[in-house]
Amino acid sequence: MKILVGVKRVVDFNVRIQVKADGSGVATEGVKMSMNPFDEIAVEEALRLKEAGKAEEVIAITIGPKASQEQLRTALAMGADRAIHVETDEDVQPLTAARILKAITDKEEPKIVMLGKQAIDDDNNQTAQMLAALANWPQATFASKIDVDGDSANVTREIDAGLETLSIDLPAVISTDLRLNEPRYVKLPDIMKAKRKPIETFTIAELGIEPAAAVKVLKTSAPAARQAGIKVASVDELVAALKEKGLI
Repeated sequence: MKILVGVKRVVDFNVRIQVKADGSGVATEGVKMSMNPFDEIAVEEALRLKEAGKAEEVIAITIGPKASQEQLRTALAMGADRAIHVETDEDVQPLTAARILKAITDKEEPKIVMLGKQAIDDDNNQTAQMLAALANWPQATFASKIDVDGDSANVTREIDAGLETLSIDLPAVISTDLRLNEPRYVKLPDIMKAKRKPIETFTIAELGIEPAAAVKVLKTSAPAARQAGIKVASVDELVAALKEKGLI
C-alpha cells in the first residue's frame, strides 16, 4: 500500500510575521522557511503506518518554487521513500492544489492521501476536502487517531462537541490534526543521505492541469495594536472596575 503525503513550504511557526510596506503580502525574503507543522504530523503518521507494516511506501509531494525541495528533503530525512515536486512560481490556491494532487493520485494510485488539515500561512483548510470530492473518495478530516486494517480505516476526529470515530473504506483522503502524534527528531546522517536522493519533478502544464480561478488578495495588513491594560492594587479594586464596565 502506498501513502501519498502533501508537504508545503511556509514561514516557520517561530518567526514573527511581518507585512510588506506596500501591503501586497507577507515578507518572506531572508525569513526562515519550514515544513507546515500539520504536514509534518502527516508525514510522521504515514511513516508510523509503514513501520507498523500497514504500508509499503511513503511518497512526499510538494507544490511550489524550486526552494520547496528543501521541505521534501526534510520528509526524505524523516523516512519517506520518494519525493515528487510539482514546480511553479505562481501562488497555488486550494482548488488548483487539489487538481494537481488528483493528477498525481491517478498516476501513483495510493490507498491513502494524507494532508495536514490546513497550512499555517493561509489557514484555508480546503485542499483535503476538495481532493476527496474530485477523486470521489471517502474523507476523514482533523484526525487525532488513525487505525488502518486492510482496506478500511477507523479515524478518530476532533469536532466541536468532542470526538467522533469514522470507519472509512480505502482509498481515502485523511487530514491530520495537532494531537495525532509528535513528529520525530531528524538526525544529521539522515539529513545528509536525503540530500543525495532523487526528486521527481513535474510542471503544472506537464500534468495537464487547468489552474482554477484564483481569489485575489487586495491588501494585507497587520492586526491593530492592542490597547494597554490597567493594573489594580487589590481584588476589591478589580471588582469595582469590572462593575464600572458592566462586566459583572
